[in-house]
Amino acid sequence: MAAFLGSAAAAVAIGYLLATSYLVLRDDLIGATISRQARMQHTYEDRISALRAQVDRITSRQLLDQHLMENKVSELLLRQSKLSERHGRLDPILRRAETETPEGPSTGSSKPDTRAQLPPSAGDPAKPLAFAQADAARPFAQWATRNSEDSPVSAADRADKLFVAINQSLRSIENEQLSRVTTLADNAYQTAEAIADTLEEAGLPTDPDLTAMGGPFIAAGSSSPFDARVQELDQALNKLDRIKQHARALPISNPASGRPISSTFGVRKDPLLGTPALHSGMDFRAPVGFPVKATAAGVVVKAGWNGGYGRMVEIKHGDGFTTRFAHLSRIDVEEGHEVRIGDVIGKVGSSGRSTGPHLHYEVRINGDAVDPLRFIKVGKKLGQYL
Repeated sequence: MAAFLGSAAAAVAIGYLLATSYLVLRDDLIGATISRQARMQHTYEDRISALRAQVDRITSRQLLDQHLMENKVSELLLRQSKLSERHGRLDPILRRAETETPEGPSTGSSKPDTRAQLPPSAGDPAKPLAFAQADAARPFAQWATRNSEDSPVSAADRADKLFVAINQSLRSIENEQLSRVTTLADNAYQTAEAIADTLEEAGLPTDPDLTAMGGPFIAAGSSSPFDARVQELDQALNKLDRIKQHARALPISNPASGRPISSTFGVRKDPLLGTPALHSGMDFRAPVGFPVKATAAGVVVKAGWNGGYGRMVEIKHGDGFTTRFAHLSRIDVEEGHEVRIGDVIGKVGSSGRSTGPHLHYEVRINGDAVDPLRFIKVGKKLGQYL
């Protein structure tokens, strides 16, 4: 009994101790569990916050990249629009310049007007400028996602490379336009100076409207270099046009092209009397009926028989210049008739004081006869410019 009671008392004591230990340790266990759960919750919340921040950064960068790309594309579209506007302005003036100036290696460039292209990459062929224009209309994120599949390079880097290539191409086109306009202006000035120098060397008058002023064109104010070059080209073409019109008004053409000269201007032995006499013109040997052409534009002031000249046509060209065509077999114009350079005014003959079929041609300045050969030589030199 004593052993039983002792055992019961020991069991009670052990149970009491265990219960007391449980009660003492339960709060610690619960606190530890709650603390661990709190730490886990904070960890998850921190990770979620970091992910949200990363998503926000990516979204912000995508929006910023999209905004920057749209701005760059807008700038490129504006530059392309300006280039198109320039082309519209240049097209007529370039056609005029190519018509007015003689053909040569400096009158223009044969290089095609290529458009900007993307730099080639593996699996991604070069795309024209329209690619950037089309992509500007869709979200940048889609463009980036599509391009990131083909290359590890970021979309922003690819976009930067794209815009650098396009800018270089547009800048090249702009420089080519400026270079071409400048070259054409230089050619126009050089051609005008060559015509004026040829006229002066022959002792012929130059255009009186060309004033003695000059110097490189430097635009004042906010004019762009392109506008300044276009204005300079326009001025050069106007100068060239004036000097050409002035040269064409002079009797510098050949009235009987391809026919040999049988007698020149100056003192010679008279073919009928055999004594020295002044020959006021030059003779071209030609068969009867050979066409005689006007050497410059003008108005017919005489058309008929004129003593020793026989059948004669006299044309007034202005600035005191007149030309005479004598010994004709037929006259094809009438007095008051306006003729242009190269118009047929009659046919070669042997009328009047003549020993055989030929054309007697005179050039007079204010009524005084001058050597026609000087004018014909000038016309031959200026043929490449006129």
